[in-house]
Amino acid sequence: MKALPIAPPFPPMEAAAVDEIPEGSEWQYEPKWDGFRCLAFRNDNEIELQSKSGKPLARYFPDVVRSIKTLRAKRFVLDGEIVIPEGSGFSFDELLQRIHPAESRVNKLASEHPALFMVFDLLVTEKEKLIVNEPLAERRKLLEAFAAKILKPDGDVRLSDATRNLKQAKAWLNSVGKKIDGVIAKRVDMGYDSGERTAMQKIKKLRTADCVVGGFRYASNGKGIGSLLLGLYDKEDLLHHVGFTSGLTPEERKSLQPKLERLVKEPGFTGRSPGGPSRWNPGAPKEWRPLKSKLVVEVQYDHFTGGRFRHGTKLLRWRPDKSARQCTFDQIQ
Repeated sequence: MKALPIAPPFPPMEAAAVDEIPEGSEWQYEPKWDGFRCLAFRNDNEIELQSKSGKPLARYFPDVVRSIKTLRAKRFVLDGEIVIPEGSGFSFDELLQRIHPAESRVNKLASEHPALFMVFDLLVTEKEKLIVNEPLAERRKLLEAFAAKILKPDGDVRLSDATRNLKQAKAWLNSVGKKIDGVIAKRVDMGYDSGERTAMQKIKKLRTADCVVGGFRYASNGKGIGSLLLGLYDKEDLLHHVGFTSGLTPEERKSLQPKLERLVKEPGFTGRSPGGPSRWNPGAPKEWRPLKSKLVVEVQYDHFTGGRFRHGTKLLRWRPDKSARQCTFDQIQ
């Protein structure tokens, strides 16, 4: 079988976080869906789903694979977001539950809560043409033509909205809630900037960042985990300690302990690191434990200055769909 022009792992275009929606005729605006980023590759009956971090997703979303198989087009590559409807919104918790080792459990969840694939970019057309170097304005025209022929408005693979209207973008931002968690702005005059943040920006009402859990501290009362130590990578691929989050429930403090202890490994942080042994008790063990760079969390913060969060952050959720290496300083402007 002839290969597609691109194959996984293919780094998706990424977004820089900004505080305000950019204005100007060079911008297209889209809802920022509250789901898992996904590239979908179809080569006849072979379908591969790739996460933002480059990992395969198909085994966790057999329902999305089946939905793509029903499409009349046989060869293409799409960029989009996997979401799971729940009531009048989408459930991120249901997405997290899909990342499960047991196939029977995944199939049960897929049957009970089937996912949707919201498509917002086309990288390879059904005629096998690679269009990543075409400006977004052209890619969007081709995507809309693809959707008109291939997708159903109420199907399980749907075209995501897009507009050049700033008023509409602001309305989306004001409606952040159960379905969307912000607005995406893309340069219409630029190509698909694989792995870079130059052509796309994200705007949220809350300031959030994806961080590596580079270490942890035990609770002062000795009952489980006290805080998670957060890290971001710089351009030299060094992981710097940038702050902490400690908003864990008593149950989480206890249940996290064995999971984190299995990942303990030096050095944890390869750049700037937390403090060493206690100055009050030099003979005591280190105040913190280093971890392998495996776990990613999304946190909310108020200020980021001097290369770190000025105050403790709020833990929003774990992000198993993202890799540690994607947690870089350039996501924060």
